[in-house]
Amino acid sequence: MTISPFDHPILSGLLGDEPLAHLFSARAEIDAMLRFEATLAEAERQEGVIPADAAEAIVALLATFSPDVPALRAGVARDGVVVPALVAELRAKLPETCRPHLHFGATSQDVIDTGLALRLKSACAILLERLATVSQSLALLEARDGAVEVMAHTRMQAAIRVPAARKIGSWRAPLERHAERLERARQAVEILHFGGAAGTLDKLGAKGPAVARHMAAALGLSLVDHVRHSERDGIAELASVLSLITGSLGKMGQDVALAAQSEIGEIVLSSGGGSSAMPHKKNPVAAETLVTLARFNATLLAGMHQSLVHENERSGAAWTLEWMLLPQMVVATGAALVKAGDLVDGISFRPLER
Repeated sequence: MTISPFDHPILSGLLGDEPLAHLFSARAEIDAMLRFEATLAEAERQEGVIPADAAEAIVALLATFSPDVPALRAGVARDGVVVPALVAELRAKLPETCRPHLHFGATSQDVIDTGLALRLKSACAILLERLATVSQSLALLEARDGAVEVMAHTRMQAAIRVPAARKIGSWRAPLERHAERLERARQAVEILHFGGAAGTLDKLGAKGPAVARHMAAALGLSLVDHVRHSERDGIAELASVLSLITGSLGKMGQDVALAAQSEIGEIVLSSGGGSSAMPHKKNPVAAETLVTLARFNATLLAGMHQSLVHENERSGAAWTLEWMLLPQMVVATGAALVKAGDLVDGISFRPLER
């Protein structure tokens, strides 16, 4: 059973995005956390923090490990995070002499936040590729139909005749700016989170920075000068960019839906949704969906800004709120870009009558 429209067995046909949704699946999250633990063990071996045989045993176990998901669920109910139960299960499968060396010097937030960073890195790459695709489709539409004369509307009233390029450009230019914004925002989220209990790497002593450097390089993440457990501005900035992307796509969808109205007819849809009662209709489903997803992300963005309020060095409440909201925003943005590409490829401008 699911209550999310993004992976609902029926509604996901309209709103789903399997490649991005997969990045937020339990399997993908666990795989990312196991990658963190394996990288930690190897980095600590290189710096002589843990014995080589212990690191080898840990890495070998993690390569084939499959967790007891019901046990993890019970652990989350008890601890509020999955890592204590996950680490306990892993330690139980290790030789007794190796158990203290697993997860040494790390804390739950290191594992979860770095696992998220790894998955957001993949998500941002997908979103940037799709942004480029939609921008290119709009450029092709402008090259084909840009000279077609259409009516501009201000405050929902007919204004003056303009070339279709005027409208198409107002759809494309923001997306190109958003691609630049997303490139900047991803730099603040694709980082290693490694600070230990209270962000000081106290258990590693002088070897902490070197272990962190090894880990960042191995994971392909940036190394920041201090851990950002309670500094969530980077995550909130990414959420803001996601809302900007869907907002601009929603503007395009709204314009298309208005121009495609039967009595307006400035835009012709090559296909559309059917009606159970009126077979003549060609409903602008993709355009309407863009408006919905824009409003959805705008609503969730307020919650992401609420999650900036992390008390002291770590917050259970604000952190959990982030888990609830950010995956939906990423998937909504991905779905909107897919819908936008389909929409642009299926419209044409019809010249005004003289």
